[in-house]
Amino acid sequence: MKYYTYFPGCSCSSEGGARAYDWSTRAISKVLDFELKELHDWNCCGSTPSGSVDELGAFCLAARDLALAEKAGLDMVTPCSACYVIFNRTNAYLKQYPKLKEKVDESLAAGDLKYNGTVRVRHTLDIIVNDIGYETIKEKVTKPLEGLKIAPYYGCQMVRPGFGFDHPETPQSLEKLIASIGGEATRFPLKTHCCGGSLIISEEDIALDLTHKLLESAASNGADCIVTVCPLCQTNLDAYQSRVNRKFKTDYRLPVFFFTQLMGLAFGLPEKELGIKKGIVSAKKVLAKYA
Repeated sequence: MKYYTYFPGCSCSSEGGARAYDWSTRAISKVLDFELKELHDWNCCGSTPSGSVDELGAFCLAARDLALAEKAGLDMVTPCSACYVIFNRTNAYLKQYPKLKEKVDESLAAGDLKYNGTVRVRHTLDIIVNDIGYETIKEKVTKPLEGLKIAPYYGCQMVRPGFGFDHPETPQSLEKLIASIGGEATRFPLKTHCCGGSLIISEEDIALDLTHKLLESAASNGADCIVTVCPLCQTNLDAYQSRVNRKFKTDYRLPVFFFTQLMGLAFGLPEKELGIKKGIVSAKKVLAKYA
């Protein structure tokens, strides 16, 4: 049994919009024999919008979570690409900029906390493909996703600026994972391009244009669906797909899954346990292809 400190983040928490990601992550952890111990009393990581308003405050928020995680002495795992980047950036900045660390230390001390910089922050995909491994995953498959053509979408955050477990421009971990659960990874040239992120709120036209390009790339290369590692990418591609269709006169009907959901399906887990129906674009027709 492998153990990890688990940081779900605001999006993947029980009240978040990507809670199906959390459900499916916890579900497959039981099959793959690793345990996620949720970080007690965690707070928001500081997120990109927060950092643009109060950079020091955002670093303090992230450092508080890291300080709490340090007490457990385990790698801290998060399914959210934004949280993953922010925690790794915080670790790097606290080591590189002594004056920043002094201010963060002062803030933590006010809450009787201290952070020594020892927490290794990892993405859920990292631990699954590298700690568990493709062969073990393949052994657990009871219902291979044969006939399902899947576009592997990494998004722009998890692989950049690069934290060691995959290539920042030509990553392959999702493709290998798709193969291990019996699916077919389609060609997807835009697999590390941005979906628009939170610009969907402030600059909708820009975000919809970026999302349209991703959907077109996936569809034109024969994908039945898209699989992603990021809750915000999933939201933009899924929830705003109908707006893209209206704006660009298209008719995309591509379900957008979290990679943990597809793994759960291949393991034979119930769709309800994986939150399959939480998606906006129906997956019924696509999943019928291999049922």
